[in-house]
Amino acid sequence: MTPTNHYAHIDYRKVIAWPPRLAREWTFLEQVFGAASPRRLLDLGCGTGEHARFLAGKGYEVVGVDASDTMLERAVEGGVPAGVTFLRGDVAQVDSVVSGLFGGAICLGNTLVHITEYDTLLQLLRGVRRVLVSGAPLLIQVLNYERLVATGQRYLPMSFIQDEAGESIFLRLMTHKPDGSVVFTPAMLRYRPDSEPALEIVSSHNVPLQGWRRPELEAALEAAGFATRVFYGTMADVPFVAGESSDVVIVAR
Repeated sequence: MTPTNHYAHIDYRKVIAWPPRLAREWTFLEQVFGAASPRRLLDLGCGTGEHARFLAGKGYEVVGVDASDTMLERAVEGGVPAGVTFLRGDVAQVDSVVSGLFGGAICLGNTLVHITEYDTLLQLLRGVRRVLVSGAPLLIQVLNYERLVATGQRYLPMSFIQDEAGESIFLRLMTHKPDGSVVFTPAMLRYRPDSEPALEIVSSHNVPLQGWRRPELEAALEAAGFATRVFYGTMADVPFVAGESSDVVIVAR
């Protein structure tokens, strides 16, 4: 992957409600990694480091890897807690970025869909397999693009952010292509209801993604050496239903 600073103007610490999200996900994370040995986890595409910090607070050692300088700069703002290490690197070459073995790995959110070629996806998964101890879980979460395409959904929920300069709106649009690729358009708008114009575009850009679906992910995981793959419909113990689930969540070993 060639690192591109698509998100320089978007602070993901502010546009996502992290405390309730992490609290909501913890039961499932504990289910997957409660027996991890060693209690050392790899966070692929760690972004601003919210999951890494949270898991370190639960007693894990966490190594986060991301290609974005901006994300990593925000991750270390205010200091890095004990048990957390952030590394700049290409997640597709993770086995050359990190050292030692891990008792588990996470790859959550938009990370995997930034891999737009199948061969690169396979390279990433094989690299992860090499740095995990035998039987250790890899937890993957991506949006369920099969449902998004079937329903014609082209946007994700908006976020409203209040700060010292006023109110902003975080908007995410998607255009789905027949080959499975996605034009993802995150935008930050400044909202001033008493002004004309009421909306100002602070940042807006297109990001090429690949809307990986369950069959493609399962095939790649099998080819990379993950013998077992269990699918869920969200970050909870909920079965995956292709036309209904919000996410594709996979625990692979």
